Amino acid sequence: MAGDEKAPSYEQAREELTEVVRRLETGGLTLEQSIELWERGEKLAAVCEEWLQGARVKLAAAMARRSEPSAANSDDAPF
Repeated sequence: MAGDEKAPSYEQAREELTEVVRRLETGGLTLEQSIELWERGEKLAAVCEEWLQGARVKLAAAMARRSEPSAANSDDAPF
C-alpha cells in the first residue's frame, strides 16, 4: 500500500478479498485483468495477515498480564 493511502480495516480487506476471489473463480477475464486482480488479492491478504498478527500479539500480551501475579495479591500487600 502507498504511504499516503489509508490501509483498510480487517473487515474491509477481507470483504474485498472475498470479492476478488469470486471474480477470479467466475472467469471471463482477460489475462491482464486476472493478473491485476491476483496482485490486488495478494495485497489484501497481506493486510489481513498484518491485522491478524497484531491481534495475536495483543492477545498474547493480555494473556501474559493475566497470568502474572498482581501486586494486590502479593504477600507483602498492606491489607
